[in-house]
Amino acid sequence: MARVSGVLMPITSLPSPYGIGTIGKEARQFADFLKAAGQSVWQILPVGPTSYGDSPYQSFSTYAGNPYMIDLDTLVKEGLLTKAQIEQFYWGNNAEEIDYGAIYYSRFEVLKIAYEKFLEGDRKAFNSFKRKNSKWIKDYALYMAVKKYFGNKAWPDWDDEEIRVRNEEAIARYTRKFRKEIDFWKWVQFEFYKQWEDFRAYVNGLGIKILGDMPIYVAMDSADTWANPEVFWLDENLDPVCVAGCPPDYFSATGQLWGNPLYDWDYLEETGYDWWMGRIAAADKLFDITRIDHFRAFDTYYAIPFGSENAINGEWIDGPGIDFFNVMREKLGDIQIVAEDLGELFDSVKELLKESGYPGMKVLEFAFADDDENDFLPHNYTENCVVYTGTHDNDTVLGWYSQIDGWEKEHCNKYLGIHPGDEVNWKFIEAAYKSVANYAIIQMQDILGLGSEARINVPSTLGSNWVWRMKEGAATKEIADRLYNLSKTNSRLEEK
Repeated sequence: MARVSGVLMPITSLPSPYGIGTIGKEARQFADFLKAAGQSVWQILPVGPTSYGDSPYQSFSTYAGNPYMIDLDTLVKEGLLTKAQIEQFYWGNNAEEIDYGAIYYSRFEVLKIAYEKFLEGDRKAFNSFKRKNSKWIKDYALYMAVKKYFGNKAWPDWDDEEIRVRNEEAIARYTRKFRKEIDFWKWVQFEFYKQWEDFRAYVNGLGIKILGDMPIYVAMDSADTWANPEVFWLDENLDPVCVAGCPPDYFSATGQLWGNPLYDWDYLEETGYDWWMGRIAAADKLFDITRIDHFRAFDTYYAIPFGSENAINGEWIDGPGIDFFNVMREKLGDIQIVAEDLGELFDSVKELLKESGYPGMKVLEFAFADDDENDFLPHNYTENCVVYTGTHDNDTVLGWYSQIDGWEKEHCNKYLGIHPGDEVNWKFIEAAYKSVANYAIIQMQDILGLGSEARINVPSTLGSNWVWRMKEGAATKEIADRLYNLSKTNSRLEEK
């Protein structure tokens, strides 16, 4: 395949007047920047509705889009809102950080104003959308309505056991009770998907592919788990038997306790992995390329007993292996996949990646801690991989570089040719571009030369993650020209 370059930039991190990045004007402007910079890929984080902690990897639905990403100015153009209606709400006062509390209390009130206006007009397209998406949207909209009724508790804590266990009479009763609220949640998805199709068409029209992110696990607090308990490894009380996470590693001495329910892979195999096939097909409709987060769990996954305080006492259990991907190709054809294969990997995981044929990931920040056999050093790459300076789970290059010392820093300096006064972030970018990796994707923060203040996420922590926003006007013509020339020099300008 062609050598290409791209940028990792969360949509929510884009500038906008309303506290968080959306798929409106600013997203198109960023796509224009990528085009001018000779970039062929825009990598984003998951786009589902976020729950407690605001992590895009903990969503209320694997199918629904994030209501925060709906562009309010587009709703103004559609005649569903006025500027004055939007501006009466508080969206936060820091243009460089997302205030999720402000967004949460304002966004849905504004969307409800727009929904009431929408009801005055033609609903044909909306009705068609509901029919086409009925397999998931009925459960999702009912879930959100009932969740609100029970004080936004997760479904295992709902006070009415009948709706918690999806008794048919209870479902019918709550559906009648919250008819309009349910319709509102469906309309929100109608607007998201309508705007998304326009956004994706614009980006694709510039010759740029969207590389989306699909978390391997879903949240316990989700419509997916509530509506499909048979898919998950739950006990007779619908509590998880074990939950997902990672053992102790370079990110955390006590491991990462994610808390997501694990899958009942025996059931999934018996049903031809139908639930998963639907999920992957949906991702393929949203994105041009799909990154499967935590790919290694298809080989072996880490199971932590439910109720554990940390991830130390988990065990590795065999996943479905190559059979899953053989079925996927048979049912869905050749979908473009990137496999997130980071962490301590068994040989069997490496063999699965090789057998699947998918490109794995290389991270330059991991390259210099040991000897020249390190898989993350560019001279050890194969062409079929994606090289990053760092990912959303890493510090920025400048933040990371400021904290290393000793042999690791000396090794880094010698390998990349870093001398006092050099722009360290650009040395990393150049190394990624010069490598044999077919894909070179750089965090926008590293392109901008930002420090630890711009880090997106610190794994296993709560409180200050997912909040970074790019300053308006930061993506300049000078930066675009520099990236373009670097792409051209290293044969990463894809023929359009």
